[in-house]
Amino acid sequence: MLRFVVLGFVLSALAWPPHAQAANPGTIIAAEACFGCHGPGGLGATGGAAIAGRDKAELTAAMIAFRSNERQGTIMGRIARGYSEAEIAAIAEFIARQR
Repeated sequence: MLRFVVLGFVLSALAWPPHAQAANPGTIIAAEACFGCHGPGGLGATGGAAIAGRDKAELTAAMIAFRSNERQGTIMGRIARGYSEAEIAAIAEFIARQR
């Protein structure tokens, strides 16, 4: 079921126009999948915090904390466990560049 949710986020992200450049297209797709909950461009939505423009280190630390269950979230822990530390760093860098 979770894979279908993530797939839905990825597919919906393809509809968004490109934002700041990232290391590779996979990073852009993974980062834009976040916008399904965090609103267009990561600017916030009902139930999803605004993440656009936040500090890369802050975003990375939050994702790692979600991944290790040190930080509670509704679905973030399950999503974060799907990414390596390198992928989290790349996604955090992309989102930090959004304005």
